[in-house]
Amino acid sequence: MFPLHRGRRLRTNESIRSLVRETTLSPSDFMFPMFITEGENVQVEIPSMVGIYRRSIDLTVKEVKEIYDLGIRAVNIYVKVSEDLKDNTGKEAWNPNGLMQQAIKAIKSACPKMIVMPDVALDPYSIYGHDGIIENGDVANDATNAALVKMAVSHAQAGADFVAPSDMMDGRVLRLREGLDAAGFHNVGIMSYSAKYASAFYGPFRDALDSAPKEADVEVPKDKKTYQMDYANRIEAVKEALWDVEEGADMVMVKPGIAYLDIVREVKNAVDVPVTVFHVSGEYAMIKAASERGWLDHDKIMMEQLMCIKRAGASLISTYFAKEAAILLNQK
Repeated sequence: MFPLHRGRRLRTNESIRSLVRETTLSPSDFMFPMFITEGENVQVEIPSMVGIYRRSIDLTVKEVKEIYDLGIRAVNIYVKVSEDLKDNTGKEAWNPNGLMQQAIKAIKSACPKMIVMPDVALDPYSIYGHDGIIENGDVANDATNAALVKMAVSHAQAGADFVAPSDMMDGRVLRLREGLDAAGFHNVGIMSYSAKYASAFYGPFRDALDSAPKEADVEVPKDKKTYQMDYANRIEAVKEALWDVEEGADMVMVKPGIAYLDIVREVKNAVDVPVTVFHVSGEYAMIKAASERGWLDHDKIMMEQLMCIKRAGASLISTYFAKEAAILLNQK
C-alpha cells in the first residue's frame, strides 16, 4: 500500500506537467519600464543595465510598437531631464510641453491601445535627487503632494491611462484622485507604489535617471529612508496598501520583487485590487552579470523569477525582462 500517494505521477512528462500547472505566464502579464531622454535618434545603453537604453521619443515610439506586437500591453515611463530644468519645486514636472508630456502624447498617438503609466515623483526634476520638495532639511509631505497633483493632471491631459505615484508621500493617492476628478479625468486610474522599500536594489535605476540623493549646500536627507519603507517591516506594507486602496488606488505595487515575495503574498491576501510587482533594476542587473560569467542560465533564471513573482500573487509584473520574456513565450 505504501506509498498510496505518488506526487511524481503528475510530473511524469511535460504534457502532464502542463495540464496541472498552477501558474502561467503570458506577455500581457508584463509592463515594460522605459527611459526617455531629450533629442532625436538618441539611444544610449545604461552601463549597469545591459540591454536597457535611454531613448529619444522617436526611438521610444518605435520600441513601443515592437513590444505591442509581442503582446505587451503596458509601459511604465520615466524621463531624464536636463540639469538646467531641475530645481527644488519640480515645476518642470507639470510643464505641458515637457519631455514626459511629449512622450505620452507620442506613444498614445502611435500606439493608442498601449496602456501608458507615467511615473509620478519629483526626483528626476529635483536638484537634490529627492522625490519631493525640500523644506527645513526634510521632504515636505503636503507641499510635495500639491506638486504631484499638478504633475498627474498634466499626464492625464497628455493622454496617460494611469498615473503611477512612486514617491511614498502620505495621503498622496487621495490628493491625486481628488485632483484628477476635479480636472475631469475620472477614468484615469492610479497605480500606487504602496509598498516601496528603501532598497539597495535600485542602484542601476538611479544611474539611468541620475535620481540618487545629492550633496547640497543646504541640509537635505542623505537617503530616502524617511519616506520609503524599512525593509525589516512586513505589517507596515499591508497597512500602506490598504490605506492606498481606501484613498482610491486602482492597483497597488510592491517594490522590489524577488526579495519581497512574502510581502507580495501578504498584500495580495489583504486587498481587493490588482497587485503589481516591480522586478527592479538591481535584480535585472544581477541576472545579466551572473549569466555573462556563465554562472547562471540567463533564460531559465529569467523565466523562473518571473514565474515566481506571478505565483506569489502578481497580476502585473513591471520588468526590464519584458521584451526578452515575451519573445521566448511567443516561441513556445
